[in-house]
Amino acid sequence: MSLPTINPTSTNAWSKLQDHYNKVNNLHMKDLFAQDKERANKLTIKWDDFYVDFSKNRITEETFKYLLELADDVKLKEAIQSQFSGEKINQTEGRAVLHTALRAPETAIVNVDGENVIPEVYNVKRKIEAFTNEVVSGDRKGFTGKPFTHVVNIGIGGSDLGPAMVVDSLQFYKNHLTTYFVSNIDGDHVNEVIKKLDPETTLFVVVSKTFTTQETLSNANTIKDWFLQSASEKDIAKHFVAVSTNIDAVKGFGIDPNNIFPMWDWVGGRFSLWSAVGLSISLAVGYENYASLLEGAHKMDEHFKSEDFESNIPVVLGLISIWYNNFFKAESEAVIAYSQYLNQFATYLQQGIMESNGKSVDRNGNPIDYDTGTLIWGEPGTNSQHAFFQLIHQGTKLIPADFIGFAKSLHGNQDHQDKLTSNFLAQTEALLNGKTEGQVVAEGTKSGIVPFKIFEGNKPTNTIYIDKLTPESLGKLIAMYEHKIFVQGVIWNIFSYDQFGVELGKQLASKILKEFNCSDIAEHDSSTSNLLNHYKSMK
Repeated sequence: MSLPTINPTSTNAWSKLQDHYNKVNNLHMKDLFAQDKERANKLTIKWDDFYVDFSKNRITEETFKYLLELADDVKLKEAIQSQFSGEKINQTEGRAVLHTALRAPETAIVNVDGENVIPEVYNVKRKIEAFTNEVVSGDRKGFTGKPFTHVVNIGIGGSDLGPAMVVDSLQFYKNHLTTYFVSNIDGDHVNEVIKKLDPETTLFVVVSKTFTTQETLSNANTIKDWFLQSASEKDIAKHFVAVSTNIDAVKGFGIDPNNIFPMWDWVGGRFSLWSAVGLSISLAVGYENYASLLEGAHKMDEHFKSEDFESNIPVVLGLISIWYNNFFKAESEAVIAYSQYLNQFATYLQQGIMESNGKSVDRNGNPIDYDTGTLIWGEPGTNSQHAFFQLIHQGTKLIPADFIGFAKSLHGNQDHQDKLTSNFLAQTEALLNGKTEGQVVAEGTKSGIVPFKIFEGNKPTNTIYIDKLTPESLGKLIAMYEHKIFVQGVIWNIFSYDQFGVELGKQLASKILKEFNCSDIAEHDSSTSNLLNHYKSMK
């Protein structure tokens, strides 16, 4: 079974939503709250340690009804079943999409090509656990007999963004190991990290499915050359491990075959932190915390798979996003986490969302004449309040925003937590209500300044309130957005799990690289030719 191939604009629900939008697009949310005192209760989902309030959106009960009908019209329920059952829903690459299998219980049965993959998944998990425990305890040592103190993850894209975000988000749970991430092919990046390292006590994790990624191999070889200034070739086996499928290339690098952690083609790179790509997470926070992260994601998987759509968090968030993107023509969404620990969260979501759903051809192979994909951006609150919130509050663009907060502080400073939470709650209230001319005048504002202090309000937000930032709750949060991506992709009738759009630039870069050290220049546009020659003249 493949995914349904239904053009959403051809459905009855889409027509209803368009007619409905024409009637309600100028409604103010303040009026909706005034008309229905139970609105907040009706439009809130309480699940486990999540409290998701989506009442501050420009939707009515009728809007919600039509959005749920849209989910049915595009056969979202059947699509969810296809994903979880191991069908090859990544049809352009002929692959299943089973990052969910990586966090399923050991008793689960998930078949790919007729074979249950769960036993293999758990073999790798046990290998990660054993390796992690040896490194963290100090039993596994470097070439001079010293225990490891630093871990460097070498990867890019999904082999970097996911692990880096999680390690940063879980700093509170970190052990004694210091973890760095090297990704950019910019030599300044790797050399700045090298300056902080001791070759005797540093473990390197090279993450590349094919072991051919230019950025990763360039950085790995630069680090290897630096390492060999202090050690011998045979010492590489003690300090370098790999997450890859290319066994021969990894062995050729000098890595011990016993220290190769496998990957699977049914796990996309941007969803791979749940696999052995998450080895650096396990090393940084300990395997027990890593296992809790996976358990949280599995709980969200079960919620997404079985919950009715009207109280299904990823489905509701995905439908609301469709409403703004396709009817209000809102091009971007902000993700504002009121936790400094989540300072890389929006960056991580940029890849997950924009690489997945940045498509202009539908599942039938036809050009799309409706909007797909959303621009994702954000920074932690309260920093962001002093930066781009002006645009959200008083700018001309409609920017729906997710506000993510935690009720409890990890370090227990209640004074700080109260101030943080007061801002968290105040911003969504301000975006809802705005400030009227009468309110501005009542404050004693001079008449000539009054127009500049008026806030229209009516700016939509979702509030995702979680009890506490733990490995498990972070797992739920990441999985929630993963499933939201899936919902949007199904509705837009696109393939969310390929990324051919990133390949063209790589191909051209390889071509241009060869031209730097030869006199023959291939045909380029005049701008690129001029820039290439300018660079060559400056070398």
